[in-house]
Amino acid sequence: MCRKNVFTSLLLAASATFVAAQTLNFDKDEVGKAPKGFSTALTGKGKIGNWVIMKDATAPSQPNVLAQTDMDETGYRFPVCVFDSVMLKDADISVKFKPVKGSEDQAAGIVWRYSDKDNYYIVRANALEDNVVLYKVEKGKRTDLPLKGIGRTYGKKAKVPSGAWSTLRVVAKGNLFAVYLNGEKLFEVEDNTFTSAGKVGLWTKADSYTFFDDLSIAILK
Repeated sequence: MCRKNVFTSLLLAASATFVAAQTLNFDKDEVGKAPKGFSTALTGKGKIGNWVIMKDATAPSQPNVLAQTDMDETGYRFPVCVFDSVMLKDADISVKFKPVKGSEDQAAGIVWRYSDKDNYYIVRANALEDNVVLYKVEKGKRTDLPLKGIGRTYGKKAKVPSGAWSTLRVVAKGNLFAVYLNGEKLFEVEDNTFTSAGKVGLWTKADSYTFFDDLSIAILK
């Protein structure tokens, strides 16, 4: 387990049910450096991305945030920052995010069941498009997935404010994924591509300059 000052941890056990919850707020990480316990990767082309701890007076938990600051405008460019300390299949994952700037994209995403940079699930919110979309990335190819009971609609329209904090959440249980934005359930997706445990991470696209805080991971078994 990572150091106590990296995240808070709560363990609850009852008969056959086990829930492990932790929140990473980056407040004890060193400003100007990458967060401890994370590794970075790139899906697609362009620069790998610059994931760094910064101070932000508006941070939901003071004083630090995790920022992706490399504004490479390459279209098929997806920088990923992966938490290496957990492997999970079923989980309730959320993160607070603030799109700061970007002319091509202002995106923030949660990655789960990550096996490598070319294979994982991703749900992302985009402030320039005002929508939330869930994809699978399989062998490096990103494909948006149809919504349960609705079909392929390229996710769902939702207001994603630029320059303000929002909360993105996904609850993954088996082949069913429920997506929430700012406490509102937007849609569900069913998919069987990735059925094994994997890592959790954060994600941006193209020239997105994005802040993250309070990454919460509750592992459900």
